Amino acid sequence: MIEIKDKVYYVGVNDRKKALFEGLWPLPNGVSYNSYLIDDDKICLIDTVEVDFFTQFLENIREVIGDRPIDYIVINHMEPDHSGSLSLLRKYYPNIQVVSNKKAFDMLRGFYGISGGEHEVTNGDTLELGHHTLQFFLTPMVHWPETMMSLDITDKILFAGDAFGCFGALNGGLIDSEINCDDFWLEMIRYYSNIVGKYGTPVQNALKKLAGIPLDYICSTHGPVWHEHLNKVVALYDRMSRYETEEGLVICFGTMYGNTERMAEVIARAASQAGIKNIVMHNVSKTHHSYIIRDVFRYRGLIVGAPTYNTGLYHEMDVLLSELANRDIKNHYLGWFGSYGWAGKAVAKIKEWNDTQLHFEPVGTPVEMKQALTPEITSQCRELGKAMAERLMKTQE
Repeated sequence: MIEIKDKVYYVGVNDRKKALFEGLWPLPNGVSYNSYLIDDDKICLIDTVEVDFFTQFLENIREVIGDRPIDYIVINHMEPDHSGSLSLLRKYYPNIQVVSNKKAFDMLRGFYGISGGEHEVTNGDTLELGHHTLQFFLTPMVHWPETMMSLDITDKILFAGDAFGCFGALNGGLIDSEINCDDFWLEMIRYYSNIVGKYGTPVQNALKKLAGIPLDYICSTHGPVWHEHLNKVVALYDRMSRYETEEGLVICFGTMYGNTERMAEVIARAASQAGIKNIVMHNVSKTHHSYIIRDVFRYRGLIVGAPTYNTGLYHEMDVLLSELANRDIKNHYLGWFGSYGWAGKAVAKIKEWNDTQLHFEPVGTPVEMKQALTPEITSQCRELGKAMAERLMKTQE
């Protein structure tokens, strides 16, 4: 097993079989379930792994401590990909004490029927292991109500739960200084936007609790151990949780026969000609919404368009707008367009989404096309793309 620092070991596993995280989000590069073991006077395990990987997990633990007992298991987060091995772990280590908070213990009984052997902590409490001392910070709603973080005061290691994590299995290396992290940055944004994105204020509250605490390592439950890039990771979380963005534009469209897509192409070209370099386009029926949500978190401008379908809004666009509204995204600009063959509803439905749920700043004049592109509609699309570009560039001044 890999020693991170001074008898703190990584004992996690990789999952390269699962196609969708939480049954929703694509895992083209897999995902890691990270667990850590502190081998001290008192042996302490930090989080577990998904139950399907328990055999490998147990082998990893025994590679470090042999047949010695584990005194404590700290549960920072009760989601089953991190707590799922608890029941089996108790069969092998019947005297293990579960260290967590009251809300976590309520879930422990609900998920697994486990009670007893509990060591409850509150914010700021400490646990002496010998050479190492753990301090606990309750961080509710990052991204469940029971979430917390555990700080190894001795070696300045933060065991952060799901915070600062990302999609992607670990391919041999563990600590960021020994691997190429290029593939992880966008996967961190996608992880944050898909999983944590609704909870910007709780993330800010957690960062305030940690402000001023010197850290050498951040050990998340997914992705690399952050050391060399620690400051970059914290800054990225700070920026995303404040809904700060880059100058750029996401154009999402639904299309049945290509006419609505042609509108999107005209809008994109006009925005480019007006000076916007970062433009990404997504067909909502082809690109998984996971990646669209990621890009909406990256860029401030958003233009959406779709056909009318069964006198309503094209289904995949309706779903996307629902997903965006669910995340309470702030500080964005929105333009929209639509098309129809015989009854126009798409443009009105998108406006309704913004008025009642999204509350983005409207930009430009919505464009509604009947049947096919005409010179007049082409001109209106150009004006919409230009208006968005001008609003984005004004923000950067």
